[in-house]
Amino acid sequence: MKIYIESLGCAKNQVDSEVLLTIAQRKGYTRTESAEDADVIVVNTCGFIESAKTESIDAFFSLHEANPDAKIIMAGCLAQRYGHEMELEEADAVFGNHDLSRFSDVLDSLDDKEVLIPEYPDPDREADERDTLLSYKGSAYLKISEGCNHCCSYCAIPLIRGSLRSRPVDRIIKDAESLIERGVYEISVIAQDLGAYGTDAGSSQFVSLMDRLSSLPGDYVLRMLYIHPDTFPDDLIELVRERKNILPYFDIPFQHADERVLRSMRRTGNREKYTALVRRIREALPDAVIRTTLMLGYPGEDEKAFEELRRFVQDAQFDWMGSFLYSREENTPAYDMRGEKEHEKAHKIAQKWQKEIEREQERITESRLSRFVGREYTALVEDRIEGEDLAIARIYSQAPDVDGLTVIMGRGMERGDRVRVGITKVRGLDLEGVKID
Repeated sequence: MKIYIESLGCAKNQVDSEVLLTIAQRKGYTRTESAEDADVIVVNTCGFIESAKTESIDAFFSLHEANPDAKIIMAGCLAQRYGHEMELEEADAVFGNHDLSRFSDVLDSLDDKEVLIPEYPDPDREADERDTLLSYKGSAYLKISEGCNHCCSYCAIPLIRGSLRSRPVDRIIKDAESLIERGVYEISVIAQDLGAYGTDAGSSQFVSLMDRLSSLPGDYVLRMLYIHPDTFPDDLIELVRERKNILPYFDIPFQHADERVLRSMRRTGNREKYTALVRRIREALPDAVIRTTLMLGYPGEDEKAFEELRRFVQDAQFDWMGSFLYSREENTPAYDMRGEKEHEKAHKIAQKWQKEIEREQERITESRLSRFVGREYTALVEDRIEGEDLAIARIYSQAPDVDGLTVIMGRGMERGDRVRVGITKVRGLDLEGVKID
């Protein structure tokens, strides 16, 4: 029996897909990379915002159409959020994402069209082993917690993933050791908010966890993805300065900078506080790379608030920035702040603001990239260009899938290789370089 998994959404979902695939493989299934060849298709969905939900539904029907004879399972966040409400006749099973160990039961009962939305298990029963990784060779994700306690007014994550559940330290260490033993060089540590790790049992234990992770023997680096700005642990900066295997890369989703908008979002910062955080990081770590995510179109955002956000982007000079439009998600506190007609009107204005601020950021990013020219770095090769002495790679300043890339000229490079590269040029939002033998 062959199984195909389509993993949508964030890196946390990808880790879940790897666990599901491992459970299937241990039951005798063989992974296929072609849905047309599969006996069972799993669509691990995202349900965060409207566009992600639409993408998940479209993917489900597209894969079902490509292979109507295969059993097809809707899994993941969309299944968790709406599983008992869906009337999806095409699905042979609907499976939530709280207790992945129950996936074995789903595979055993595909003829029953079961809807299984289990609760979280005890930590010692949690399924987290991964025999197969879905990342680029040499790179992998390490999830340290699930859910979130911040409860931002616009966010559906607590509705989908629940309250914060920090993984036991020993399970995380074992997971990391396994990745290192398998030759993974870049380990991206992920969570909804890394800084919140351990707060469900008291105070934040993230810095001490990073201390332990960075002390493990082996040849690897750690990349941190997603730290909430309101609970950013300042002692992390000193640890990053001490440990060369913790990349000075900070992904901090500020979302906005106008204080009135942030209070409505249930966030405690403002432009001055957030700019000061960026300044503290860069003063201690001159080579630090800072990425953020911003939201446009939140209820109550007006021209004045947008100008405050634009000024923040100009002051902070982020290396990378992503943006998205506010999605009106039912059962979130922000849902009733305005009606659908008002939302559609605000959405059109926000689209214009989004284009403006992205153009602003592109100029900033291109300028910030210039500091890499003339310097040497270790690069992780993601792909080789067939018929050319060229490879696509990333240096420490480029996180997987979200940032620009480095095009390297040279011979003998394969996926997963680590090579030294001299950066020669900035081309748009990418870098160009030459392999150093």
